[in-house]
Amino acid sequence: MNNERKELGKIQIFDVGFGGYQDAMLGVSIVLGGEGWGVSDHRGTWSPSHTSVGEHTKWTEADRSKIFDETMRFIGATLSAAKVTNTRKLIGVPVEVTFEGFNKLKSWRVLKEVL
Repeated sequence: MNNERKELGKIQIFDVGFGGYQDAMLGVSIVLGGEGWGVSDHRGTWSPSHTSVGEHTKWTEADRSKIFDETMRFIGATLSAAKVTNTRKLIGVPVEVTFEGFNKLKSWRVLKEVL
């Protein structure tokens, strides 16, 4: 049985800065919402100014650099899909959001076909 559902909504917030777990991650925090629902997404990793690689970390500086690279590519792809030039212009852009189970965010995408 497929436990997925799709909702149409808009990008409500698209902020670059600290967020994620305990606001100690550097990346992009996104709030998506529609009629009667809302969900947050964060893309990024541990900020070098908050967290250092040590004997107990399960990642390396190379891992962190790879995630920062992926985050910037995600931002660029989102801007391109929305046909805008900066993140401020993403507010209000229509999206399709896929949920798994009751309310677990699975994925989301800009609705390029309506832009």
